[in-house]
Amino acid sequence: MLSEDTLIARYLAPIAGAGALGLLDDAAVLSPPAGHDLVLTKDALVAGVHFFADDPPASIARKALRVNLSDLAAKGAVPAGFLLALALPKGIDEAWIAPFAAALGEDARAYGCPLLGGDTVRAAGGLTLSITALGYCPTGCMVLRTTGQPGHVLAVTGTIGDAALGLQLRLNPDAAWARMLSDKSRRVLADRYLHPRPRNALALAIRAHAGAAMDVSDGLLGDAVKLAASAIRFGIAIAPRIDLGAIPLSAAAREALSLEPALIDTIATGGDDYEVLMAVAPDRLAGLTLACAALGCAVTRIGDLGGGQTPVFTALDGSPARFGQLKFEHEWQR
Repeated sequence: MLSEDTLIARYLAPIAGAGALGLLDDAAVLSPPAGHDLVLTKDALVAGVHFFADDPPASIARKALRVNLSDLAAKGAVPAGFLLALALPKGIDEAWIAPFAAALGEDARAYGCPLLGGDTVRAAGGLTLSITALGYCPTGCMVLRTTGQPGHVLAVTGTIGDAALGLQLRLNPDAAWARMLSDKSRRVLADRYLHPRPRNALALAIRAHAGAAMDVSDGLLGDAVKLAASAIRFGIAIAPRIDLGAIPLSAAAREALSLEPALIDTIATGGDDYEVLMAVAPDRLAGLTLACAALGCAVTRIGDLGGGQTPVFTALDGSPARFGQLKFEHEWQR
């Protein structure tokens, strides 16, 4: 049986950063650069809720870190490091831990976000991971979610709906559209569900041009409502107005939608996109678009923020669109 000390020394210490002190102490040391704020975010992932228990361990590792990196990107922050809490159930051995740690280390190096410390415990139930990611941005310059204004344009990075469609392929592989989908599109959608693509390369552009921002994790429409509602606390009543036909789609998502038009609901509300939704002053949109394009990522205008508290969604045929649920919701037992 692999002991905790051996697990840490063999698999986690080799991927740790300088501030981790070799994972030999009970805490790490991190000094923010002069003139910078420390930005912190935390996401937990639970088997059966955020990923499938039989997903490849390398994919689970990448997803766990990348969903946190996505939050830093939306704040305009540069990654600095992360803390990992890992609760392992019985049955997980070195054959699982080795590729998990290798993939986590690869992503940590690729995104400049080293492991700084954490904890490993035995889980009574399923596999659970929790990561706290830390980043930096110049003092007072973090992009807030609460600062959208009436008249701001709503824009989003990349494409929307791929991960939600990839999840549907796992859950409903015998659906008519799933059976007719090309193998290429199937691979693309499955990969987007397993491996988010956080937009950390765009952090400086987001910080320079966005009036408000958040990452899209629970569904585009629901997160747009959340972004708008956040500003009400500051005495501003605004609501999103979004044209579903403007939502940027990958070729794979367009193929799926052509096979089953009802999938527009999944695309717009399904979640797991990990793109960045931004409220942008109209005169800043061109600069944002050019800056992100230079970094290899498209930015698409999907609507705007209007006065009032009622969201307006326009369907593909121009009619008003209504949804029973706008985003993923955890169901809490009462």
